[in-house]
Amino acid sequence: MAVWRLLKLETYNAFMNMAIDEAIMKARIENHVQNTLRLYCWKPSAVSIGRFQSVENEVQLGNCRKHGVDVVRRITGGGTVYHDSEDEITYSMVANKKDFEAPDITAVYAKIYAGLAEAVNILGLRADFNKGNVKTCPNLMVNGKKISGSAQSHKKGVVLQHGTLLVDVDLKKMFTFLRVPWAKTCMEVVGVAERKITSVKKELRRHVSLEEVKEALVKGFQKALNMKLVRGELTLYEKELSEKLCKEKYATDDWNFHGRNS
Repeated sequence: MAVWRLLKLETYNAFMNMAIDEAIMKARIENHVQNTLRLYCWKPSAVSIGRFQSVENEVQLGNCRKHGVDVVRRITGGGTVYHDSEDEITYSMVANKKDFEAPDITAVYAKIYAGLAEAVNILGLRADFNKGNVKTCPNLMVNGKKISGSAQSHKKGVVLQHGTLLVDVDLKKMFTFLRVPWAKTCMEVVGVAERKITSVKKELRRHVSLEEVKEALVKGFQKALNMKLVRGELTLYEKELSEKLCKEKYATDDWNFHGRNS
């Protein structure tokens, strides 16, 4: 059975969260670290956009500034995501692609989502993997509604997949910060989203702590991927690189608004 590193659940701002994910990926490419599962939260709340998206087209910037919500560009593809500081756990999985024994990207998604589905099952729900299409990244559905989405980056044989698991969701708050071109009002979007998005709390109809969700994720990934997660920490290399990436890349307007890494 393969042994992976597990990083404890921690909370950072958007810029450091994305810097740490990239630092782990670089460390894995250079064989400084083993395959890694990281679980984290965001404070303050944030909006992340996909690598090739436009902030102006996807984000209600005025509302974000008014409410102190960070805006950050990811190195992964996919769409725009609102990350609430209280109601979400984000996971990132960094691993050598060959360790998934998967023939293509969709198969890698399916393997990782098997772990998410197992976690949701542990919490008491049945989930279905939706492999997505050319416009939509794969995601996890419960009762026909999305409960988890994700995105990937691939480099030199290593894959980074990070994604959200909605513990709870306030759709009115979410779409205060996300721009939807076809909608005339926020509530118009909310009406549509209520039929498409759900959360663990909403489906279970009970309080669910972040700690309970975290434990379910750890157990779910271990079972589905047939590996053992052993608690570890970021290396000095990763810490120093993440500080550098945060300052010189993720906290800059050049990157977040123009996709340029000076």
